[in-house]
Amino acid sequence: MRPFFNELKEGNQIFINPLPGESHLDLALKKGLNKKSRIYIWGRKYFEEVEQYTKEYDLELFRVEDGFIRSVGLGSDLTQPYSQVIDSRGIYFDPTQESDLEFILQNYDFAADNKLLEQAKIVRTYLIEKKLSKYNLYDEVTLNFPTDKRIIVVPGQVEDDASICYGARGMDNLTLLKEVREGHSEEYIVFKPHPDVLAGNRVGHIKESEALKYCDEIITEVSLDSVLMYADEVHTMTSLVGFEALMRGIEVYTYGIPFYAGWGLSTDKQTCKRRTRELDLDELVAGALLLYPRYLDPKSRKLCTAEILLEALEAERQRYLLSKYYRISIKVRNFISRKSQLLISFIKSF
Repeated sequence: MRPFFNELKEGNQIFINPLPGESHLDLALKKGLNKKSRIYIWGRKYFEEVEQYTKEYDLELFRVEDGFIRSVGLGSDLTQPYSQVIDSRGIYFDPTQESDLEFILQNYDFAADNKLLEQAKIVRTYLIEKKLSKYNLYDEVTLNFPTDKRIIVVPGQVEDDASICYGARGMDNLTLLKEVREGHSEEYIVFKPHPDVLAGNRVGHIKESEALKYCDEIITEVSLDSVLMYADEVHTMTSLVGFEALMRGIEVYTYGIPFYAGWGLSTDKQTCKRRTRELDLDELVAGALLLYPRYLDPKSRKLCTAEILLEALEAERQRYLLSKYYRISIKVRNFISRKSQLLISFIKSF
């Protein structure tokens, strides 16, 4: 994490991880928190004492989360991230309040920045041509879907993820599948479970027999592009797959309020009244992939442009796909990581 915070000297970056029952604020104060500090909180987690302290002393508070082009491998396997967002207003997946990303999309003068829009088009084209996505984990395969029906892809999500809690309250994967089937009885519905759920790291599993009551096929360990290349529509709560589908010219229907909804590019069941502007695709891409995140060069460990990271991720992905020994080493590492996290959780429960 340290290289992402280039505005802070390394010695001034203090990370805290309290034991169960230990006060976050007390531990932070012991480690050097003072009235001149900036506070960074992961995601949308709420720490009442810490947040009261920031208000009392008028400190800057930022929320941190993975970016939209992250790594070759899952975050839940503790794979090194190469993209982070650092948000001073809120966080992109919480539509209950404005985030820096929403502010950018609502207010930035894209029309006056042709260079940025050209860069967005180049990045979008590269992503599509190289078939890159957030995790870049699975192989490309050829699938056999019916050619006489519209193909609807429904991406599964991690059900206890904050993006669901804040952006699609009251929904889960099975509820989404039921709603999609109810409105599309004749179409061919493909369900793609979330990779973190498939790995057993997160919540959101649906029994195959139950899911197949509402979809025609379940696709698991294949690349996202292997599925999207056949899709006529994507129906999602708040999944990033919706954004990746928009970039590929696929119709997107949202059932929650993801960051890419409300700008005239998707069909949305819910609305966010703050979002009053219509954007074109490259304006959305410019805001979400160029202006909002920070990217890290895997080689130099310094902040870099989106283009530099994309080239590095493509090289890393090709190595993963083409080298059997490298792939096995990564899978062994991930297995150890998952078991270690389970053991740590078990120990902390006592």
